[in-house]
Amino acid sequence: MVDVNDQSQQEMTRPGAEVLDEGEQLAARPDDFRREHDLLGELDVPADVYYGIQTLRAMRNFKLSGVTLSHHPRFIVALGMVKLAAAEANHQLGDLDDRRYEAIRYACEQLIEGNYHDQFVVDMIQGGAGTSTNMNANEVIANIGLEYLGHAKGEYTHLHPNNHVNMAQSTNDAYPTAIRLGMLLGQQGLWESLELLSDSFAAKGEEFAGVVKMGRTQLQDAVPMTLGQEFHAFATTLREDLGRMKRQVPELFVEVNLGGTAIGTGINASDGYQKLAVEALARISQQPVVPAADLIEATWDMGAFVLFSGSLKRLAVKLSKICNDLRLLSSGPRTGINEINLPARQPGSSIMPGKVNPVIPEAVNQVAFEVVGNDTAITMAAEAGQLQLNVMEPLIAYKMFDSVRLLGRAMEMLRTSCIDGITANVEHCHHLVENSVGLVTALNPYIGYENSTRLAKRALHESRSVLDLVKEEQLLDEAQLSRIMSPENMVNPHAKS
Repeated sequence: MVDVNDQSQQEMTRPGAEVLDEGEQLAARPDDFRREHDLLGELDVPADVYYGIQTLRAMRNFKLSGVTLSHHPRFIVALGMVKLAAAEANHQLGDLDDRRYEAIRYACEQLIEGNYHDQFVVDMIQGGAGTSTNMNANEVIANIGLEYLGHAKGEYTHLHPNNHVNMAQSTNDAYPTAIRLGMLLGQQGLWESLELLSDSFAAKGEEFAGVVKMGRTQLQDAVPMTLGQEFHAFATTLREDLGRMKRQVPELFVEVNLGGTAIGTGINASDGYQKLAVEALARISQQPVVPAADLIEATWDMGAFVLFSGSLKRLAVKLSKICNDLRLLSSGPRTGINEINLPARQPGSSIMPGKVNPVIPEAVNQVAFEVVGNDTAITMAAEAGQLQLNVMEPLIAYKMFDSVRLLGRAMEMLRTSCIDGITANVEHCHHLVENSVGLVTALNPYIGYENSTRLAKRALHESRSVLDLVKEEQLLDEAQLSRIMSPENMVNPHAKS
């Protein structure tokens, strides 16, 4: 059984991807294909695949992102759970016979266990408000079920994708329910990556607790701090987002519109179906899903995705800011700040020998930019909904799953390939503090603002240390200066003495 939290699944080879056009089909060997029909006519489907004619049409129509449903295993698992919950409800109501129910249950369990995911071949971006995704699932489940019953693929009189697998459902309730469930299933991996990264920053905060350095504002020297305080702040800001998302996700995605069918009125579903289906889905998924209070509103409203995408964007922006800081703090090494050393991961130039670039933070920056772009796409797609349905849900699903996957991978890479291996240039940090004009701020309460300003100007003009000038002018004695300049006094509130 696959771990549904594993998002590292690589792109799969799509069975039947090299589909013959209709003229070529006539010359092909009959055994290589099976003929199926739909509203628009007939097509030959490769005999060995588990999807059917409607999936085949979608493959031909939507050659856009190159990212197929199979890239997001949790989404397929969620689809399998939704279809199984629907079948259980229909069976319990007497609308689905025992034999067909057993076949559908077997097929759905196969999907939930991670099998047949390579048969989900439709592009994530598609027209039709997700109908192609829904039919891809219906056809795969039907054909797995047919083999379970002892029939050949495509013999839909025994188990039909629409009549049986899709019974009491519409794309408009099954598809968004699967997206929401996929988000619920997919968060654990993201949270684990975020928590581990926060812990890594916190550990560095402890390791660097005694390293005094200059803090900076507007890229100018400000006041002393410790490198440990700087890294501890990175941990704190990420932990804030971890806590917020853990509270937010269940609130946003537990309400599902399963049972609303086409527009939320429940047409074609038996009385009691919604309650049974959602209860079954909660049990199967072990997620606290509940029926939406207003199924019509829940069928078109995409507000939950907009809100959560904003949280992902917030996390991305924080990560990007942190990576900007890491790049600055490690800049140089001889002509930059050079307070920390990032692990060297690869040669940095094809022309400049010895150059090593901060490639890991740079890559995280780029992931952050994509997540910000995804948020804009999700916002526009949510706004584009009209009347009782939002036909842009495929883009919302694509970008939501993409942002979660990218952020999880980026944080894991940042932790293991960068943060854990950072070292401090302790002596250099000390040297920069001693020679910084910013030290005068620590002296201000003792020698006054006017003296501090004069000394700062003189230190800059004469390229001398502020401390040397204080001693030269005998503004403070050695004992006072030593006490004021102690690390514990410079980086924490303390009583003036």
